Amino acid sequence: MFTERQIEELNKSFEKATPSEIIQKAFQLNDNAVVTTNFRPYEAAILHAVSKVEAKIPVVWCDTGYNTPQTYKHAEQVIKDLNLNVFLYVPKQTSAHRDVVMGIPTVDAPEHALFTEQVKLEPFKRAMNEHKPNVWFTNLRQGQTAFRNSIGIFSLSKDGVLKVSPFYYWSDEKLDTYLKEHNLPNEFKYFDPTKALENRECGLHA
Repeated sequence: MFTERQIEELNKSFEKATPSEIIQKAFQLNDNAVVTTNFRPYEAAILHAVSKVEAKIPVVWCDTGYNTPQTYKHAEQVIKDLNLNVFLYVPKQTSAHRDVVMGIPTVDAPEHALFTEQVKLEPFKRAMNEHKPNVWFTNLRQGQTAFRNSIGIFSLSKDGVLKVSPFYYWSDEKLDTYLKEHNLPNEFKYFDPTKALENRECGLHA
């Protein structure tokens, strides 16, 4: 268990560090780790960076069931190219079934909380309960949402897991260069059914 003081010291020490240095430090602190992904834009960077340090790290993919065909094709390519150790988690109800009984509610609809719980939060909780990680690598970046602007490279999840965002201070342009240098694909045709706006927090992190 980490204290807020330790988190502050880590963030100060590693503010200028490379993603690789940050990832290596996290593994030194605790090697019981997972990396989560939804194969949204720029996810190939975090998956590449973490798997270069630990090739067999569990990659937790929580698929809402509403991804675009382009995202699914992109996911398959990245999984194959990086030889990822993927653990797939999906909602207990199919999207076809949910489309009939609920559809995709708007963010201000009463059903939206239940929808988000079904397609995103429950599969994620199930994944974390099964893997029980002490370290959670994610591709959160400054500037994405108000909440993410406040957390830093290292932060603590609601359950006390050390959350590590190695690309926290990176811009899209810098990530574009990283992807190009490492010959990694990217895909922008991505859809998150729980968010009406790009800068809206999805519920996993806040």
